[in-house]
Amino acid sequence: MSSLRVSKVLNNNVIIADHPKYQEVVVIGKGIGYNHKALDHLSATSVEKMFILKNQQEQEQYKQLIPQVAENLIEVVNEAILYISKKCQGPLNEHIHIALTDHISFAIKRHEQGIRVTNPFMFETKEMYPEEYQLAEYVVDLIRNKIGVELEQDEVGFVALHIHSALTDQHITEVKKHSELVARLVDLIETNMDYHIPRASLDYSRLLTHLRFALERTRRGETELKISSLDKLLHDQYPELYSLAWKLTKVMEKSLHKPVYPSEVSYLTIHLQRLAQKKENNEN
Repeated sequence: MSSLRVSKVLNNNVIIADHPKYQEVVVIGKGIGYNHKALDHLSATSVEKMFILKNQQEQEQYKQLIPQVAENLIEVVNEAILYISKKCQGPLNEHIHIALTDHISFAIKRHEQGIRVTNPFMFETKEMYPEEYQLAEYVVDLIRNKIGVELEQDEVGFVALHIHSALTDQHITEVKKHSELVARLVDLIETNMDYHIPRASLDYSRLLTHLRFALERTRRGETELKISSLDKLLHDQYPELYSLAWKLTKVMEKSLHKPVYPSEVSYLTIHLQRLAQKKENNEN
């Protein structure tokens, strides 16, 4: 670490440095850029966090982004990312430094201008990614306490998706696509069953959890063991629900461009049957 050499000072707390092994790295530390200039050597004790942006395009994006963002916000975002990394067991994709800084900076600007963006997948995000949602609440609270800006509750959902993106090494667009797909599947279920699933119910939570993991299994290409005997039983006993479950898997396949294994139809039918029973109980 002592052999780091300053390449470019982005602000008082962030610099680009040359690393003997990783070449260009981003170094973060309170006041680390103060009185430093290109070719200066850095003391290891002044470095709080170092990360590598291997992609050349991401390096340039970060260099362009930082001068446009208030220094106190960069400190808060990096404090938040450090907290997230400590709380989570898996490593974070380093792109979160760009994505989260950019998103929160833009969210604050929208807030100051009185522009509110509604999050249509707020409830789904909270149910599907509860740990990420809890971490996002911490981030939004940190912004309020450290910067004095109280972002709308909808922003918690957006930040949660960024955290999930970094944890699963998926691009944020793919994570959003999954949330949109789950909402679409739920709408399809409710329309076909003519039943609005109470959002605060355990049934809804179970359904979203199952859909989330079904998408994850499909994305990873996992093969489920065939359950042919149960499959035939469900097909014969609940033909309409089985048909709906089959339609849901076809929507998943078309959206994900990957095959959904037949066993998922049976699992979905079981969930649908539970909902059908609850609907019948409510009507009676």
